[in-house]
Amino acid sequence: MSATALAGTGDVLHLYNWSGSLSQKILDDFQRQCACRVVQDFYGDNEEMLAKLASGARGYDMVFPSSFVIQAMARQHLLLPLDHGKLPNLRNVAPAYLNQSYDPGNTYTVPTVLSLTSVGYNVEVLKKRGVDAGSWAVIFDPAVLAKIKGKVTVLDSSREVFAAALMYLGIDPNTRNLADYDKAAAVIRKARPYWATFSNASYLKELAVGNIWVSLGYSTEFFQAQEDARAAKRKFSIGNVPQREGNELGVDTMAILKSARRPDLALQFMNFMLEGRNAAQLTNLNGATNPVSTAAAFFRPDLKANPVINPAPATVRQWTVLRELEPKERRYLTRLWTRVKVGS
Repeated sequence: MSATALAGTGDVLHLYNWSGSLSQKILDDFQRQCACRVVQDFYGDNEEMLAKLASGARGYDMVFPSSFVIQAMARQHLLLPLDHGKLPNLRNVAPAYLNQSYDPGNTYTVPTVLSLTSVGYNVEVLKKRGVDAGSWAVIFDPAVLAKIKGKVTVLDSSREVFAAALMYLGIDPNTRNLADYDKAAAVIRKARPYWATFSNASYLKELAVGNIWVSLGYSTEFFQAQEDARAAKRKFSIGNVPQREGNELGVDTMAILKSARRPDLALQFMNFMLEGRNAAQLTNLNGATNPVSTAAAFFRPDLKANPVINPAPATVRQWTVLRELEPKERRYLTRLWTRVKVGS
């Protein structure tokens, strides 16, 4: 376990967190405020976190689960209901991000880091070719893709790609109609020959060096590609815009474990992170869309005008948090995904 500590008191808050998601400054500021120590252990994905907790791991006060695992954690009685009376800064969260289907009434969680499944692109190349990245057509329309063939990647994720295809078709990505998935599969099959590859990791680097021109991926990754291209003084820039047909919003949350030894400190940390100046540090660090409405005033100047990082309310209404799939739906989607990936 790795510790980040300044204060010397016996009060310790134990976080089980995504690696690299909190800056040292955030931790130092909170430690000074609470006169406590913060100790962190890290996980790489939700499955790793769930497996460790399910195996009986104890000693953690807080976790940062993604929205799609909240209901499963609640069913397993892993989470402690929140005392909203001790979270006065919850009022700072924009209403659009509260009371979502994964946690009605925010019984167990508060949103903290948002990432938009969207399109990252080479600004200069797409402008030269007359391609509009503001529509899912850039990923799914063969007539558009013909202009950028072999320079497009999509996530190696059935849920993400099918959700984008459904939105391109004007269909709710949370549809329960299996026939809608067939329609999306048909769209994906037609687009597939124009794509270079399926990628969950390399697309950030490939965009930043110019090998790839368009990617279906995550906004926080596109932010890093922008930073890397700028730092390397490339002759091009990386853009990221939402799509007119709608986007999927990924939400990482803060939650307190039922086995927490210090739920009081956990509530203090949550309230601290819902203060605008502190919340803004997350966005300035990783380019995340921020649910805290008072954070924008403290964003880096170049981020305030970013339509993904600091979206207009009308744009946010186009974004959807994906629901948990039923087992039957998951099996059906898996079969379709296997077929479209091999081109059958």
